[in-house]
Amino acid sequence: MINYLTAGESHGPQLTAIITGVPAGLPINPDQINAALAARQVGYGRGLRQQIEHDTVEILSGIRHGQTLGSPITLAIQNRDHANWGTVMDPFGQAGREDAKRALTDPRPGHADLVGGMKYGQTDLRNILERSSARETAIRVAVGNVCEQLLATLGIQLCGYVRQLGLALAQGDEPLDVSQLAQGIDNDVRCFDPAMIPAAHDAIDTAKQKGDTLGGLIRVVANGVPAGLGSHTEWNTKLDGQLAGAVMAVNAVKGVSFGIGFDVASVPGSQVMDEINWTPEAGYTRASDQLGGFEGGMTNGMPIVLNAAVKPIPTLTRPLKTVNITNHQAAKASRERSDTSAVVPASLVIENVVAITLAQAITDTFDSNSLPRLQKQLSAYRQELRNF
Repeated sequence: MINYLTAGESHGPQLTAIITGVPAGLPINPDQINAALAARQVGYGRGLRQQIEHDTVEILSGIRHGQTLGSPITLAIQNRDHANWGTVMDPFGQAGREDAKRALTDPRPGHADLVGGMKYGQTDLRNILERSSARETAIRVAVGNVCEQLLATLGIQLCGYVRQLGLALAQGDEPLDVSQLAQGIDNDVRCFDPAMIPAAHDAIDTAKQKGDTLGGLIRVVANGVPAGLGSHTEWNTKLDGQLAGAVMAVNAVKGVSFGIGFDVASVPGSQVMDEINWTPEAGYTRASDQLGGFEGGMTNGMPIVLNAAVKPIPTLTRPLKTVNITNHQAAKASRERSDTSAVVPASLVIENVVAITLAQAITDTFDSNSLPRLQKQLSAYRQELRNF
């Protein structure tokens, strides 16, 4: 089963990931990883740091002659801004005037600063900020793209996009076909509804002028996922629960739902459940996808539709009230270089986190030591489902 670990601080020398369980024989295209990293850095509402960082991946182990070996894969992304932070972030340097200048003692409401400092006993909250920063999501996108490349060889495609940014809301229903979605969101807001683009621009511009930030709603659609991933037998084997947990672990995500989401609370069951059809060619299908591709914690063969609510960024150019942790006096929250809105890049991050979780489910279900064996087993399983 695929697993991974990330390491690195926001202004440290690099971000690193080690991935285990990737099948041997998987062709890896580093240009695709770098394209995903570049896409994460753009989008309307991004801040100045993206002008410093030009993320590219280094592959340090686990791949030879363009194919995975089955051994751990090590990925690294250099932090170019580290050049401006070398003294402050020196692992063994002595604290000095520059450290005092960069120290964080006025915690930001909504950020990990204060609670992390309390938990780990840190009086310079930079020791919390550096790891809790959303900068870490860059390496998760790299890991996720490796998983997306694996899923593509198995006939599974994903697309993450924006459905709402502040009060700018997409109208109508988007297609559930990933190829159509990918073509339709080629804009700086990653939304499918063209009418939403100017409204999103205006919302971000207004928030920026006020020194404020904006959140939004993201949707990820996955095609080609076979029925039966996950299990109803134990609470922790339900795949929708695993996906929800993985997405909730992305910075700023405050809610996850599937299909029509929280509307299930107000719609009669006759309009929620997806009626079942069968044909000799396709086997079992559903007449709709209201439940987002899940029944009983298991995929049902329909497109997975996952929704995520992303809160506004806690760093405001007009800071909120807080309390200084050294003297307990009222203060204004610290400011770090940040974005007006990170909803657009978050759609890429969440797409890749979903890819990781689906790849974990696939490699947990089938023999995944080698890619040809995995492909053969999955093909036989799909045929078994059609014949059920």
